[in-house]
Amino acid sequence: MSFLRRRNATPAGPDFDVLAMDPGDWPGNLGAGLLPAPDGSCQGVFLRYDLFGGRGPAMIIGNLPEGSQARDVAEGEVPFEVAQLLLALENHEEVTVTGTEDMPVMQGDNLMIVRRLKLSETRISCVQFDRSDNVLVTIAAWDRPITDDLYALLKPLPAELFQQG
Repeated sequence: MSFLRRRNATPAGPDFDVLAMDPGDWPGNLGAGLLPAPDGSCQGVFLRYDLFGGRGPAMIIGNLPEGSQARDVAEGEVPFEVAQLLLALENHEEVTVTGTEDMPVMQGDNLMIVRRLKLSETRISCVQFDRSDNVLVTIAAWDRPITDDLYALLKPLPAELFQQG
């Protein structure tokens, strides 16, 4: 997975490639957020895909590098991306992780081990996988299952999307 290696030049945004769906492949609105550390470095990127222009968030994809504080969750707590999805939906119910299941998935010629999280809120689908550059990718979707077809749509997004200007 050579396309997932860290970049040599540091862009104005994250210093790692962000793996997600191309905004042109999504029929709705896309929002992106950067998680800053106190020293100004980027501790992660999450992308919020809203279906059909504001009818509600359908999916959040997070990319959190090794050492990101957002990766540190207690056992049973939901990942950062699930919490962001619940916030965007204005859903204030307590949601917990009730179990996990590891499954092999092919992305092109590469085999990934995807961790499927089972949540107390069954309308949320959530999967996670580690990239070759130690970035954790989490996908949280509202009211739609995450199928193997989705992994074929994931690709590194251009650094220009995250540069300040």
